[in-house]
Order: sequence, then C-alpha cells, then structure tokens
Amino acid sequence: MQHAANSLPQSGEYVLDSYALLAYLEAEPGSDRVRELLEAAKGKDCHLYMCVVNMGEVMYIVERERGLPKAHETLARIDELPIEIVNADRPLTLAAAHLKMDCPIAYAHCFAAALSQLKDATLVTGDPEFSKIKPDCDIRIEWLAKYG
Repeated sequence: MQHAANSLPQSGEYVLDSYALLAYLEAEPGSDRVRELLEAAKGKDCHLYMCVVNMGEVMYIVERERGLPKAHETLARIDELPIEIVNADRPLTLAAAHLKMDCPIAYAHCFAAALSQLKDATLVTGDPEFSKIKPDCDIRIEWLAKYG
C-alpha cells in the first residue's frame, strides 16, 4: 500500500532512506517533514529506523561530493540524531534479496524497503525509484515534497 502525503501524523514507526536523510542534512525539499519526524522521535512520539547500508549510502555521497572531512562531520551529526541504525543481519539481507528479485530498484534501496516491511514501518523517501515497488509488496511509502 503506497500513499502520498506530507501532513501525516508523527506517531508510529518510520524508516528513513538515504534520500530522506540527505534532504534533511542538506536542507533540500522534504527536509521540513524529516525535521518534524526527528523532533517527534526526540519526544518519543515516534520511532525512526535506518539500515546501516543506507547510512553508508549517505556517507559515500557526502564524501564524493564534499570530501572526507565533511563525511566525518556528517557521521557525527547522524550519530546525534534519534535514529536507530539497524545492522544488515541475515533476515534483513534475505528480505532485501527477495525484494530485489521482484522489484527493479537498486539493491541498497531494497534494504530500506525490507526494513520497512520487517518493522511494519512507513518508508520515508522522495526517491522516484521507489515508485517501481509493486503494490503487492505491502510497503507504505510517505513521499517527501520533491517527488510526492
């Protein structure tokens, strides 16, 4: 089940993909919604997850575009955020592999999608590639401003 909305309640569980976190860090379109979720998570009104694979995506993009010192600074900022970084264990990796079999999206994206399935959480993204996920995958998507 996919939906597009930017004024959804802040309670519940959410998975942030690399697009969502980069939007927040770079103050790009959609950053306001991510900021709302981070504030709600600080107040224990919701729970935020991110797969370590997707955190790695953020890190390589920042290092590629701005250099290693900025990547170190970004990692320190991420570590201070109320986001539970989830390791890519066997169940998550197998779920991501299964999604990749049916969905023509990048393998790293499959980790965010699989994590949202396993946690029964809403995936927060603005990456149009996620629109290729089939409805029968039962992934709730909240689209950030730029795409949604």
